[in-house]
Amino acid sequence: MNENISFYRFMHKQILVVIALFIGTAPGYIIMGYLYGSIYIESLWFGVIVLGSLYGYKLYKDFSIYMTIEQKDYWLDRVRFFMFFYFTLWSIIFLVYVLKENIELHYIAIATQMGSAVVASTILASQKKLVISTVVTLMLPITIYLLLIGETYSYLIAFFTLVLSGVLLYAAKNTHDYLIKSRYQAYHDHLTTLGNRRYFLELLESSVKQNKDKYTYLLLIDLDYFKTINDTLGHDVGDELLIEVSKRMTLLCQNYSNRVARLGGDEFCILSGAFTDKKECIAMANKFSKELLQRVKDNYIIGENHLYISASIGVSVINNPELHANEFLKEADMAMYEAKHNGRDGVILFNEELCQLVENKLEIERLLHFAIEKNEITLNYQPQLDVKQNIVGCEVLVRWNNEKLGEISPEIFIPIAERTGYIIELGEYILEESLKTMQEWSQRGTTLKQLSINISMRQLLHQDFIGIVERLFKKYNMKEFETNIVFEITETSAAEDLKKLVEIINNLKYYDISFSMDDFGTGYSSLSYLREIPIDELKIDKSFISGLSDVQQASLVKTIIDISKNLNLTIVAEGVEEEYQREFLEELNCDLFQGYLFSRPVSKEKFEEYCCAKEEEKKQ
Repeated sequence: MNENISFYRFMHKQILVVIALFIGTAPGYIIMGYLYGSIYIESLWFGVIVLGSLYGYKLYKDFSIYMTIEQKDYWLDRVRFFMFFYFTLWSIIFLVYVLKENIELHYIAIATQMGSAVVASTILASQKKLVISTVVTLMLPITIYLLLIGETYSYLIAFFTLVLSGVLLYAAKNTHDYLIKSRYQAYHDHLTTLGNRRYFLELLESSVKQNKDKYTYLLLIDLDYFKTINDTLGHDVGDELLIEVSKRMTLLCQNYSNRVARLGGDEFCILSGAFTDKKECIAMANKFSKELLQRVKDNYIIGENHLYISASIGVSVINNPELHANEFLKEADMAMYEAKHNGRDGVILFNEELCQLVENKLEIERLLHFAIEKNEITLNYQPQLDVKQNIVGCEVLVRWNNEKLGEISPEIFIPIAERTGYIIELGEYILEESLKTMQEWSQRGTTLKQLSINISMRQLLHQDFIGIVERLFKKYNMKEFETNIVFEITETSAAEDLKKLVEIINNLKYYDISFSMDDFGTGYSSLSYLREIPIDELKIDKSFISGLSDVQQASLVKTIIDISKNLNLTIVAEGVEEEYQREFLEELNCDLFQGYLFSRPVSKEKFEEYCCAKEEEKKQ
């Protein structure tokens, strides 16, 4: 971006200030002319001042933040010409007055000329060359005039005039340097020295207007699991990692003539050059994105740490000058979050289908807030059995059936609830309904060893969560029941705030709550979590169970079970659908089984019936 871009708005504001000063003070010469019998030259001079002011006002009105950089540069050149011409008018009236015989008029001319020089050094400080030429043009005539007097006192005053000129230029330089520094800080990220969000939005806005008949691509990049590194290794390591990532992005962008900025945190933005063909633009966006993903994933050595990260990238193709920069950034943001939702470490291009998907999610988000009060949320229960086919417990699974949208998958509405914060209210409802159901079963003679409830990380880390658990446990007299409550947390969510998570888990164990690691093996740094988080149970993700026919997959499952046994963890295999899977897991001493081989998730009434049927089987 052009270095002067920081000063466009500054110079824009100064135009009216200068016009107000000159129009306010210039009539003083007409008054002086009237008093000393010479009004015609002064009136003509004032007329030129007025015409100059009108031109300056037109320049003021012509300015727009949506102008391209080239248009802004052209506008700034005209402003510089206007300012120099406008200030030079005072040198003209100075020459007119010092040629008069009346010495009093000389004093007036010198005073106004020096005043103009002071104003110029202040108003024009942002334009280094302009302020030097203007101040010299204003102060040099005074110096020459004093030297021509030829007296000792005039030489002395001429010397002081030169000193004053130097002081004015020095002050202007300091102001210019301060403006450069402050504007740099306003437009750049202090950690990586890349442009910041403000810089990028202005750059993007200018590019949109400048390339209205062409195509450019915009990338929004978010580093995957960066918060984990920050929390586990410290912010110093995290900062060094961001600096290294920014260097890699900058080097790659130089090869493609792209520009990169850091929006904040671990989010970066990249803007391409212009393309005449849309297909070419998309192809280049994909090529660049894939190369960028690989560069980001390459090993980082920071201190004694060898780090590996990935990134999720959203791409927006720009070709609509009617939209503002924030709207294109929003499109890329939608695509980036879809990339994260699809498993991270990928690239998603924004299109109309994605836009429709986002609109659908917004509709789901709106209707979800009324789901509890409309009694649309129900709970299902999936049995967990031991090796002898005894029902040990069950997992509580939430379902939502909306009158307008029908059945909505938890994989869709749970992430939305987490993102919006509605998971706090929904989670409390699920917890209370689960405890209420357990109480009802117990009163009817159906007693389980454990009841597993999924707990969102946002819910678990909420400041009122422990209080909510305490209140509900008292309300349903949990101490009277033999059933153990198990809170299931996902491995990927555990990555968010490890230190605080461990603290909360230890506090909740006071209420005899056990913890299970759900979806094990699908996230990041799994083994480190088994060591650091005080869990009691581990659930092997169904994606591993479904692939047991593969030798490597089976070997991996065996390794997971062996490690878990060494850590004295209860092992639950979910997604068991085939008999050979159950038999293989039984040989490996897996403790509990859950899946369609035994039962689908069912209503609490159906679950009771299932338990009764199992009891009848035992008797036979």
